[in-house]
Amino acid sequence: QKEYEKLRTIILDCGLIEELKWGCPCYTLENTNIVLIHGFKEYCALLFFKGALLNDPNGILIQQTKNVQSARQIRFTNVREIVKMEKILKTYVYEAIEVERAGLKVKLKKTSDFKMPEEFQKKLNKNKTLKTAFEQLTPGRQRAYIFYFSQAKQSKTREERVEKYTKKILNG
Repeated sequence: QKEYEKLRTIILDCGLIEELKWGCPCYTLENTNIVLIHGFKEYCALLFFKGALLNDPNGILIQQTKNVQSARQIRFTNVREIVKMEKILKTYVYEAIEVERAGLKVKLKKTSDFKMPEEFQKKLNKNKTLKTAFEQLTPGRQRAYIFYFSQAKQSKTREERVEKYTKKILNG
């Protein structure tokens, strides 16, 4: 609670508007998300939506997983860390605001840039209706399926996942 309150004070001092999105305090500029506060068991974090575009001279921005393309976060385990870093945090928030004002965009990978699991590719090659249905999904949804199928270590598990979700893909 203390960590959230201190982060909230710092961000609001930078002139952003506070909203509640995804059950978290989210801070916006002209209806565009800039930064979000979110918490986990071990830490709380500031998540910069376009963090990949920020300079990080302090080396504190973290890419949550290798698949996260745009967002970066700064993690905290106690309020003392936040107080100590207040000036640095404001610098990052102001830079995030400038990135947004400049209209900069993170160049996202296309779905075709991701490796298609062999088991799914075989199924797409055999079933043209499935292939068409998959291609009609949003790029984000396509990537989500590719990631999910790819995460399984064994071919058998990948095949089972493909089989299980074929109907959902066909249904859009």
